[in-house]
Amino acid sequence: MTFLDSIVVKRDGGVNSREQLDELARGAADGSVPDYQLSAWLMAAYVKGLDPKETADLTLAMAHSGERLDLTGLPRPWLDKHSTGGVGDKTTLVVLPILAACGVTVVKMSGRGLGTTGGTIDKLESVPGFRTDLMPEEMVAQAKRIGIALSGQTPRLAPADKALYALRDVTGTVASIPLITASILSKKIAGGAETVVLDVKCGSGAFMKSLTEAESLAHSLVETGRLCGLQMRAVITDMDQPLGSTVGNALEVKEALAVLDPSYSSTLDDTEEDDTDGRRRFFNLCVGLAGHALEAVGKGNHEDALAAVRSGRALTKLKVWFEAQGCSIDLDQDVNWQEPRTKRDVVLDGESGYVSRVCAKTVGEVALELGAGRVTKDDPIDPTAGVTVMRGIGSKILPGEPLFEMQSSRDVDWGQLSTRLRQAVSVSSEQVGGVRPLIKIVD
Repeated sequence: MTFLDSIVVKRDGGVNSREQLDELARGAADGSVPDYQLSAWLMAAYVKGLDPKETADLTLAMAHSGERLDLTGLPRPWLDKHSTGGVGDKTTLVVLPILAACGVTVVKMSGRGLGTTGGTIDKLESVPGFRTDLMPEEMVAQAKRIGIALSGQTPRLAPADKALYALRDVTGTVASIPLITASILSKKIAGGAETVVLDVKCGSGAFMKSLTEAESLAHSLVETGRLCGLQMRAVITDMDQPLGSTVGNALEVKEALAVLDPSYSSTLDDTEEDDTDGRRRFFNLCVGLAGHALEAVGKGNHEDALAAVRSGRALTKLKVWFEAQGCSIDLDQDVNWQEPRTKRDVVLDGESGYVSRVCAKTVGEVALELGAGRVTKDDPIDPTAGVTVMRGIGSKILPGEPLFEMQSSRDVDWGQLSTRLRQAVSVSSEQVGGVRPLIKIVD
């Protein structure tokens, strides 16, 4: 039987066997199956779909196409957290230190951003000296010492995923829920995780625009993960407005540091009535996600996650993590690394009221043009570029008050970008409540 037979089976709506999917993953990883045949199979799978068993078999085949991290000897539980990404999504930078401070071992591979969805690797590379190229043995050794290790994807782990994703990106087959599921979970299995907590974003600033799409992906991830032997927990969270108060790499690292500071959490209560810039919403989501993760592995709950922040243990863990991966600055003292060449305010003109809409998609597009992201994988990034959201949904605003602050070290059309940001905001005469970040739990 040749790989052509696997293509024909899927083209005609049949079910590929585990052996056929193993051959697919091996061939993608070592180049023995040519790109044109892999592309043909991907299109057939995109059109005809994969059933739950096929999706699980493909996931395992991709995970086993390279090495798997051996976490033997590291404190259990072994957990990985994944977000499907969105505008201003810097949850990993906050959630991982909380979990590690609560005794969870977190080993994670993260990616770079493309388009309006920022990548965790880009955010961390805005920190001077921070290494994102750890080898597998370095990841295990670091996790054993401090409970956290994070790196970009290495060719030694799930190489089939890297090859297949590159082809999906150029063949119009990215938006397939089974293929997305296999791509995400194969890296989690290769990374040694036993439990995976998923944050599926939903809204204008996310890949999944509607709740129906987000639910389909969340259910696929949970079902497939369990078929692969993983313990799973998924939540669907809002991405109709930017998450937190910043969009941009160094800006988001700075915000993560701020919300982990015990002095910030001590000012909060359980309401969101005065969440002017959305930072409280971001904080509550991170603590909520960490709480769900602790519950999933039997290490605590929301109150334990909150206590890790308020005691300062989570912030200390972040600083230890950054130092372990090469951070060469004093995070408490050195601030110039976050400073761009130019800053501009976007103000409200001619009306007053309450902010009723902040379009995450538009804010992400403006941040992209400022230099905070990339259109193609080879585009350079300005780590200092980005947008600060000064007024979130539900906040009161008067004429002349700032809505946003833009910053960049590039020569950009500030007037045109200001106009677009102003159009991203709607103002109403009556106050509307800010959208709660957590929409739904999927089990």
